[in-house]
Formats: sequence, structure tokens, C-alpha cells
Amino acid sequence: MTADLSPTPLSDAEYHAKALAVLARVEACVDAWLQDDVVDIDTHRTGGLLELSFPNGSKMVLNTQPPLQELWLAARSGGFHYKFVAGAWRDTRHGRELFEALSACASEQSGKVLRFAPPA
Repeated sequence: MTADLSPTPLSDAEYHAKALAVLARVEACVDAWLQDDVVDIDTHRTGGLLELSFPNGSKMVLNTQPPLQELWLAARSGGFHYKFVAGAWRDTRHGRELFEALSACASEQSGKVLRFAPPA
């Protein structure tokens, strides 16, 4: 990606609000999938760490990193760091949007097409 990946300056309060909104949105999507009998993914949240456990035993972890103002994603396909750039969380290496990556990783690990959408 050739776009500028310079992070948007955020106050600590803004970072926390945006990061916690991401975790809440991921939890809401997973809860909706469970309610609609799409897929049974267990969630466990401790502070700024959200763990997703898939039926096949694999896991994904989304973790806030306040000192760096990043979100970290660990999935079977690898580990990724995200910074808030121009209104979206972007991978610090390639610029891929967080919810696009979450969708791809969750789809791979669940064996079903799953789509996460960012908070409104």
C-alpha cells in the first residue's frame, strides 16, 4: 500500500474510547452470530484483551496496547499491529484495515464466511 500510514494523533482518552469501541463491536458481532446460529465462537474479555475461541480449538486474540496506541491481533495466520490512521485502524506494515483482517482470519479459522464491520 502506498498511502501514508502516519497515525492520527489521539489523546489517551480518544485512544481508549476508539479501542474499547472496537472490542465491543467484535463482541457484538460474535454474539449476533451465536444468536442467529451462524457459528459458536466463545469470547472472553479481560480489560483490553479479547480472546475468541473457535469450535475447532483455534483462537484469535485482540489486545489493546495503550503505551503505543495500537491494537494487536494474533491469529493462526500471524500477528499484526494496528494504528489509527485517517479514521480507520490500519496494519502498520501493509495498511490493511483491521475489520477486513478480522473477517479474513475469523473466516479462515471458522471455515465459514464471517464479516466484521467497524463501529458506526
